[in-house]
Amino acid sequence: MKNKFYTYIQNLQDTIVAGLEAVDGQAKFREDLWDRPEGGGGRTRVIENGAVIEKGGVNISAVHGKLPEAMQAYFNVGDVDFFACGLSLVIHPKNPMAPTVHANWRYFEMYDKAGNTINSWFGGGQDLTPYYLFEEDAKHFHQTCKNACDKHNPEFYPKFKKQCDAYFWNAHRDEARGIGGLFFDHCKATEQMPMENWFNFVSEVGNSFLEAYVPILEKRKNLPYTPENRTWQEIRRGRYVEFNLVHDKGTLFGLKTNGRMESILMSLPPHVQWVYNHHPEAGSEEEKLVHILMNPKDWI
Repeated sequence: MKNKFYTYIQNLQDTIVAGLEAVDGQAKFREDLWDRPEGGGGRTRVIENGAVIEKGGVNISAVHGKLPEAMQAYFNVGDVDFFACGLSLVIHPKNPMAPTVHANWRYFEMYDKAGNTINSWFGGGQDLTPYYLFEEDAKHFHQTCKNACDKHNPEFYPKFKKQCDAYFWNAHRDEARGIGGLFFDHCKATEQMPMENWFNFVSEVGNSFLEAYVPILEKRKNLPYTPENRTWQEIRRGRYVEFNLVHDKGTLFGLKTNGRMESILMSLPPHVQWVYNHHPEAGSEEEKLVHILMNPKDWI
């Protein structure tokens, strides 16, 4: 399974990079291969200063070795070995009317010292972070997520949508990072759902990403905007940074397993602001967004 999934994310990285380069029309992703001293490595692809995409990364990695002590405590296990592979992406468009998007799909295995697999699971999801709320975009993104889920289990979308709302919650701000999507983790084999079925589901969601995001980006990338719109975008990007550095489990795992720092932190936007005690103007589009972030809603 680990070889099958790693092959899948290698191909998915190629597909997503090609799709995003076509939308941008100017900038290209540059590739950076890296090795992890303890075992494994990855293929980072980053785009910067494009016509549409201000900064973005579509990264894959496959790392293995002894599970670090900090992660042993986190997983409540002893001295075990592990393998983890995944694709992680973040795209920050230049235009404030276009939303940031994040996605991640991953597979994890744990082994005893005899090399026997003692645990394995899938995780992942995709979520949207707008700076200005276009309800038709939110509905399109969530409908695409639901379509992918419904092909496998009609209970998946409401369950994983709810988990997404709970996970991408900036608790110290008492608001959501964005308008959500899907989040699932520790998806393990059962009689009803063997690992092959989980692979089919996760790859279905991964294959839906471009369909979920590119039409939104195409629709918003050339809309007019003001310097004030740009300032708001940068303030909201600050909340994105806060989540990634304070709450995000993927960032934590990368830091605790001696991951490649440049690849881990590629998710951070290039231009951000923290304005003291900032509140949007009453009745504004900015306030409308904040209200939704404080009260997540069902989009379908």
